[in-house]
Amino acid sequence: MTTSATHPVPVVTEVRIPGPAGDLAATLQLPAGPGPHPAALLITGSGPIDRNSDHRRMAMGATRQVAQALADVGVASLRYDKRGIGGSDGDYLSTGFGDATADARAALAWLSALPEVGPVVVIGHSEGALHAQSLAADGDVVGAVLLAGQARPGRDLLEWQGAQVAASLTGLTARLVRLLRIDLLAKQRAALDKAAATTSDVARVGGRRSNARWLREYLSYDPRPTLARIDVPVLAITGEKDLQVPAEDLDAIAATVPGPVETLRPADLTHILRRDVGRPSLQAYKKLVAQPVDAEVLAAVTEWVARVVGEH
Repeated sequence: MTTSATHPVPVVTEVRIPGPAGDLAATLQLPAGPGPHPAALLITGSGPIDRNSDHRRMAMGATRQVAQALADVGVASLRYDKRGIGGSDGDYLSTGFGDATADARAALAWLSALPEVGPVVVIGHSEGALHAQSLAADGDVVGAVLLAGQARPGRDLLEWQGAQVAASLTGLTARLVRLLRIDLLAKQRAALDKAAATTSDVARVGGRRSNARWLREYLSYDPRPTLARIDVPVLAITGEKDLQVPAEDLDAIAATVPGPVETLRPADLTHILRRDVGRPSLQAYKKLVAQPVDAEVLAAVTEWVARVVGEH
């Protein structure tokens, strides 16, 4: 892998990208020099998180760290705030799942049109991996990296996720659930049924205002037909200790995508791309984010991207 010493500090620019519902605020990192440079579009995971994968309660920084790792090997990158998040226009709660794909397409078109940019790959994490699949299936990128990307319908994934989270509970929370005989999975199914029955963009689900249209669209979304249309190379990485996406979906991705697929299943890697040597749990996330994104993951991504763009 090329070292950062070979590449000068990238030029970092705050930009605004015209989108279907207003401008998307974004960060463009370009290597020094005229180019054209290979580039990556970075797409974040679900929830009200910004271009860096940061939530107001937890700064995960995943896309920011991936962008820096790419800069170290001379690859440009673009990462953007979701609608209604950070500096982007629009309303987050009324944004649907399909809207998020449309925003990703707008960001890709803007990046690809830059004279300083050459071949482009797309890198998505969690929900972002689903949008990355769509862009790869469109044929407008030369490769796709799917970090914790699923290969099953949204409802199936959420029910699997609920079972993993329930089983991971420890301490007082686990004791209260047992004492009160709370059926967490039944409560989750009821909440999903309620969300699926909504008709408005925003609705109260589980006692709080939620982006109901996004959830309805996500529940019914099946990524497998999209995966079956991807002819470009794919790198898929999911950790053994991911509680939100099953590592077994790597096999389904490899079996479904017609193009060349490489998979990586790191031991102890969690959904937030850090390793947890203990019993995995969502409660551990706030401690784990103090660590950087896993070095093996960053190395695998940058080496794969450098190889794929080098073939174009």
